[in-house]
Amino acid sequence: MKRRLVGALLCLLLLWPMSGVMEEEEDLLVEEIIENVMLDDDDVEEVIDYPDENGPEVEEIGTPREDFIDRIIALGQKLYEDADGRRKRAHYASDIYVCKNFTVYLFRQNRDDFRMEEFPDTPLVIPNNLPAAKCKPYAYGFLWEEVPAAEGNPFEVAAQFIYDPNLTKAENLELAKEFMRQARRGDYFQMSADYDYGVGAHSAIMLSYDPAADEIHWMDSNMRGGKIDGIRYGLVQFDAVKSVEWWASAFCHKKRGATLYRLREDIIYAGDLP
Repeated sequence: MKRRLVGALLCLLLLWPMSGVMEEEEDLLVEEIIENVMLDDDDVEEVIDYPDENGPEVEEIGTPREDFIDRIIALGQKLYEDADGRRKRAHYASDIYVCKNFTVYLFRQNRDDFRMEEFPDTPLVIPNNLPAAKCKPYAYGFLWEEVPAAEGNPFEVAAQFIYDPNLTKAENLELAKEFMRQARRGDYFQMSADYDYGVGAHSAIMLSYDPAADEIHWMDSNMRGGKIDGIRYGLVQFDAVKSVEWWASAFCHKKRGATLYRLREDIIYAGDLP
């Protein structure tokens, strides 16, 4: 009996969680947002799908377009969960956690299974940001290069806001808010901002607009970040929530603006057409 009691106590001691072994959050110096790099086609890492011991869940799949959006969002959520609240390196041109790199990465990891019905033999591409020199007189960051659908661009401009100097600040803000209320699930969002997180370009993917609360749900990387030993690290966000007014105030400034890019309706699975 005594031996059994001692053995049980030893097991409890071994299984008892270690206390005080927690990594402290790094001190980050906040800096302005800079988004002037983007992944090349070669700068794409492989995401490993670990098998589920309980087997895959059976889910109903909607249209190919909805499935494409679902996959993009699911991968964004996975990277968010894998980060587990820790900031990821967003400093070098090949880092997938830089603002635009993150959204591009999610697109490229899922695009090969899809095409446009109008151009079924053309692989899908996502445009670069328009170079700063070509953005003038506007600020860099809220415009993409104009790549035609025939060359693989499956996005269309769903809505756009550009600050109008002929209107008052209050009038511009109302227009900016109405613009944000047009956000839909899966929209790629691009803005040139001047707000509490910094100054410059930023990319995000919209998850939903809640009309009752007048709020936007989204996912992104590197909106919130800073430097450690001269290297920038950005926070991955999923289902982040802010009011429409907060978003509108971010880009409602002279020479700045924002654009919602939306996938075309004719997305099909690759190989669906002969």
